[in-house]
Amino acid sequence: MNSKKSFSRHPLSSLVMALLLVACGDKPEAMLTSAKDYLAKNDSKAAVIQIKNALQSNPDLPEARYLLGRALLDGGDAVGAETELRKALALKVPQAQVAPYLAKAMLAQGQAKKVTDEFGPMALTQTPEMASLQTTLAESFAAQGLSDQSQAALSAALKADATYAPALLLQARQKAGQRDFDGALVLVDGLIAKSPKNYEALKLKGDLLLFAKNQPDDALTVYRQSVDARPDFLAAHSAATGIFFQQGKLDEAEKQIAKMKAFAPNHPQTKYMEAQLAFQRKDFKLARSNLQQVLKGAPNNILALQLAGAVELQLGSVLQAESYLSKALQLAPDLPLARRLLVTTYLRSGNTTKALATLAPGLTKENVDPGLLSLAGEVSLQAGDVKKAEDYFAKASKQDPQNARKRTALAVTQLMGGQVDSAFGELENIAASDKGTTADMALVSAHLRRQEFDKALKAIEALERKQPDKPVAAMLQGRTYLAKKDISLARRSFERALVIDPTYFPAVASLAALDVEEKKPEDAKKRFDSVLGKDPKNGRALLALAELSARSGAAKEEVAKLIGNAVTANPTEAAPRLLLVDLHLRNKNFRQALASAQDGVAAIPDNPELLDALGLAQQASGEFNQAIATFNKVAVLQPLSPQPYLRLAEAHLAANDKAASAQDLRKALELKPDLQQAQRGSIMLDVDGKRFPSALSTARTMQKQSPNEPIGYVLEGDVHVAQKNWDSALAAYRNGLKQAPSAELALKYHGVNVVSGKNADAEKFASTWQKDHPKDVVFLLYLADAAMSRKDYGQAERNYLAVLKLQDRNAVAYNNLAWVTAKLNKNGAIAYAEKAIAIAPNQPAFMDTLAMLLSDKNEHAKATELQKKAVALQPEALLFKLNLAKIQIKAGDKTGAKSTLDELSKRGDKFDGQAEVTALLKTL
Repeated sequence: MNSKKSFSRHPLSSLVMALLLVACGDKPEAMLTSAKDYLAKNDSKAAVIQIKNALQSNPDLPEARYLLGRALLDGGDAVGAETELRKALALKVPQAQVAPYLAKAMLAQGQAKKVTDEFGPMALTQTPEMASLQTTLAESFAAQGLSDQSQAALSAALKADATYAPALLLQARQKAGQRDFDGALVLVDGLIAKSPKNYEALKLKGDLLLFAKNQPDDALTVYRQSVDARPDFLAAHSAATGIFFQQGKLDEAEKQIAKMKAFAPNHPQTKYMEAQLAFQRKDFKLARSNLQQVLKGAPNNILALQLAGAVELQLGSVLQAESYLSKALQLAPDLPLARRLLVTTYLRSGNTTKALATLAPGLTKENVDPGLLSLAGEVSLQAGDVKKAEDYFAKASKQDPQNARKRTALAVTQLMGGQVDSAFGELENIAASDKGTTADMALVSAHLRRQEFDKALKAIEALERKQPDKPVAAMLQGRTYLAKKDISLARRSFERALVIDPTYFPAVASLAALDVEEKKPEDAKKRFDSVLGKDPKNGRALLALAELSARSGAAKEEVAKLIGNAVTANPTEAAPRLLLVDLHLRNKNFRQALASAQDGVAAIPDNPELLDALGLAQQASGEFNQAIATFNKVAVLQPLSPQPYLRLAEAHLAANDKAASAQDLRKALELKPDLQQAQRGSIMLDVDGKRFPSALSTARTMQKQSPNEPIGYVLEGDVHVAQKNWDSALAAYRNGLKQAPSAELALKYHGVNVVSGKNADAEKFASTWQKDHPKDVVFLLYLADAAMSRKDYGQAERNYLAVLKLQDRNAVAYNNLAWVTAKLNKNGAIAYAEKAIAIAPNQPAFMDTLAMLLSDKNEHAKATELQKKAVALQPEALLFKLNLAKIQIKAGDKTGAKSTLDELSKRGDKFDGQAEVTALLKTL
């Protein structure tokens, strides 16, 4: 991280100096320091640029990959975040450090099952990381409907840190899900009282006011408070926009979306809201363009998939509409609108067989969607079954006020609207008079949501009398007892459900979960084996066995075999195959990943996800030509999506075909002219090929497309920097500062002035910028770093102290202040270093600083122990090993020092400190 000159370390330098790497040769460690500062300031865009510059110098910097993942996640690019965080793991960044962020990135993509598969068995010792990971696991389990596991994970999070706000917020959401809205509000108000600027708590309060209390105006007020607390909080902006949509205030919605675009123009949430607005205004092409960007970052976003299907249907793209809607329905089978749209899609293509097959699951439900009944009549008529068509149309049009289903639907609506007493009374009357079970189920669910467990059990008894030969009532009884924490009665109820139906999987899974909770994994395995003995192709049981084995620490080969069994049993399902490919890729078993992906595509030839997985496996295996061919197939299947062309660009670049990579990026830009990822890639390739006019043209196009964003001006300046054309670079950054002032542009402008020898101009600009932006900690920290790098320790000290007045928990400032204090021969250096570690534990660079300071004070044993921990946490940071050798020499441990230096010597050109290594070896 941040290394110091005296100990053969490189001092933390400024963002701009890092960004000028090509011009002035600074080290990537400096860039990472500035990136961390940006992350602390929630400026993920600037952080990403910094880190990528560092990676251009050394693509295998572990900490850079880790920080890039964090920055991308903070900026909303969950897909990119996962990629970089997995690279960080591959480069030996500690799993405990990466796991919380990786889990969040996966969940943001809708990969709840993958999150629980990968991280469910993990136990972290660090309290903050444990609380964070367990909270994400709780959300992931909840997304899969696994309420027991979700609650267990939430309890673990709160046990790790009872004050952890995200966990408390999740607890409030769970209460809301159980219709304990008042209890949820109490929790949320408690969080807000402790932290009035907790924007997530404010957002949740707005949700409760809107959906539970039906107070849209009050909700809007709270959403605005959330936005005031964090102006770039997209969820609150989106919620406010949603209210405007509900009220039909499209102009107000547009104004709200404009605020979102000001700071996150390309975020999936912004694009989704733009798509909604475009759809309502019948601008379907614009809606399509925005939705493609949403689904690139969140391919399992159900609402985006549903809206994308509706858009493609309006535009006449029947095949693409089918692809989106099928996936939406697979993820959410009870989504009536998606089902109706998919049936309509099949009707348009004349495929009545598929239309009928799609209708069937929806028509067998207790409360059939009236719109689906009408559609069923239309399908039957097209299929030539006039009698069925007549029946369906009659059911759809029938208005019977005594109809039990409709009365139940009305009662449930009243319940959701807050008319609790009348709604419960109506449900009880219907349940008593109707032979059906719709009202009974609604009554049970309502009592459970309100945590009225005894009343729920009474309602379940009535349900069981109506269907004694079905396991549902016993299952519900077991879950209710679990909620009451009566494990014995819960187990007994689940077992009774299996007596009624020995293959009833929900009961099997519940009992297995209890077995695991009681540390009896073998008993859980026997339950799944029993199901498979009766139903060898039960996919859920097969995947549950794989999950259980992974949780139990089974070898990756065994887990892969179990998932393979699920694939064999259900060869036409894509999900198990994708899980298997992903498992092999994560384990670096590229040959097996490739074989699994090939088998999947052979079984399901036109599945874009499987083809994409195949392309990734081929690329990971070094089969670049095959990967390119595969991604081309994906492009054919998704002709309107730029994503396949971005994949192709990466594959061609991996194959060192830069011309083809550039062509792929151009195709992506044809589909999405303002796709910044493609534009940046084009600029990078143009600069690499010395095609500076082309690079400048792209940067200026970006400025026209997004005149209020700094990125276009930043990239134009960077192109000039690559040519050492300082005056042009200054002009570009200066123009950017006028159009879209940002800390990133300020640092670059100041830095180029320094590099080009215009120190007076640099000082004048710094003075003006600080006067106009007195709370810009990033710029102040940059000045402190610059002072330290030129050994002006007095000025550096003053600036770091000023930073800490604005941010009293800035660990980087404390770390560097410790170093500066030592250089000034003042007391307190060790205390500052210890403060940095207290704020940010287990950071190797901070540990390195403290270890060196301790060594200076002749506390050799403590210094050696701490430095060895730093090296263990980041073994590829060779400067840390060099400092370990120095500490060992001071401690008189010549044997240990020689071993450490010999190891460094073997690294050869991979470590640029070999001259010092040689000199130190000569002293032993």
